[in-house]
Amino acid sequence: MSASTRRVVLLGGTSEIGLAIVRRLAADGPLSAALVGRDQAALERCAAELQASGQVQATPILADLDAAAGHDAALRLAGEALGGIEIVVLAVGLLGGQEGLDADPEQAAEVMRVNFVLAGSLLQAALRDLCARSAGTLIVLCSVAGVRVRASNPFYGAAKAGLDGLAAGLGDAARAHGVHTLTVRPGFVVGRMTAGLARAPLSTTPAAVAEATVRGLARGRDTVWVPAPLQIVFTLLRALPRPIWRRLPL
Repeated sequence: MSASTRRVVLLGGTSEIGLAIVRRLAADGPLSAALVGRDQAALERCAAELQASGQVQATPILADLDAAAGHDAALRLAGEALGGIEIVVLAVGLLGGQEGLDADPEQAAEVMRVNFVLAGSLLQAALRDLCARSAGTLIVLCSVAGVRVRASNPFYGAAKAGLDGLAAGLGDAARAHGVHTLTVRPGFVVGRMTAGLARAPLSTTPAAVAEATVRGLARGRDTVWVPAPLQIVFTLLRALPRPIWRRLPL
């Protein structure tokens, strides 16, 4: 592995958006990636697909990310496999519980646990690892759903709002250690996670999210909205009085 090879850890190693970001990063030069997850067969398949491009050396790292106690160890294994870490992409997430008051309580609790509790634990572990190296970047995949929580999707939105806020708070603390945190807020992403759902206005794709993420990374941004007009839309929506907000067909 040459000194110019970028070293990237993908937490949620089979994530469609996460893999798109890895591929887009590799388009700019040689890259070594550690794909961390708990499905060995799926990780190996994704690693093989990345390596077929010729620009990525991909290593599957089997780790139970469902157990917060193992998050530090997972980062350590990934760092050892790569010989260091330059970028961590946090792409752990679960979509569900969109029925609001009528949502299955267990499903709603699982959506909040995965998207905030587990993702938040991984966020802390990743930043602690990078801070110990006094360098690096954490890319956190959040969502515009967390900017202002909608009645139609409250559990996912609330969990993403929590993760977004945690990324900002811990990211600011990590900045003093030379670590950069980039929060990515995509709108509706057409892909595996949203298969079967009605496509929302200003929808995007994993490839478009990846392109915007890498562009934001190069410009040193703290936050990226995908597509960009969503920043204006949600700035206006966030300012609406609640009586008006609750009447919107969102």
